[in-house]
Amino acid sequence: MDCIGRITQLAQDYYTHGILVTLAVTEVSAQELQTLKGLGELSISLKRWRKKRSLDANAYVWVLMSKIASALGTSKDEVYEELLQKYGIIYEDENGYITVTVKSSVDMSKITGHWKRYKDNGKFISYLMIKGSSEYDTAEMSQFIDRVVEEAKDQDIETLPPDEIARMKQEWGV
Repeated sequence: MDCIGRITQLAQDYYTHGILVTLAVTEVSAQELQTLKGLGELSISLKRWRKKRSLDANAYVWVLMSKIASALGTSKDEVYEELLQKYGIIYEDENGYITVTVKSSVDMSKITGHWKRYKDNGKFISYLMIKGSSEYDTAEMSQFIDRVVEEAKDQDIETLPPDEIARMKQEWGV
């Protein structure tokens, strides 16, 4: 069950060595709450709520990347990867940035994810993990689409007028 809410109370339970969290949750029916009873152990993730971007944003970015790919004689996936390398958001979790260091002979295309090279000593190369655009929140997607539009314009590809892009961003909650 995904829902939006706020933490109203936090306390440490010294008996169970756990944390007691009281939530004020919106948009949850009594029936949904009943289904939680008796589930046993749960996987619980709390993170700051952000409005998700619209599918229009994703569709528009992929249209532009397809046009850029045609202009460059490459694939849209290669353009996507190149733009992530240039403008992508470094992935960060509660422990910090996700990095990997491998022998310089390792082909990173065989390792799932998007990786940006940041250190190379000749024998080993270190990479930072980059978020895929499907993981972007509204603000991150807004910045990414601005960069993709710039890249399209550099290739003399027609883009939506600025007022239309602004309208789309407003719908995304930016």
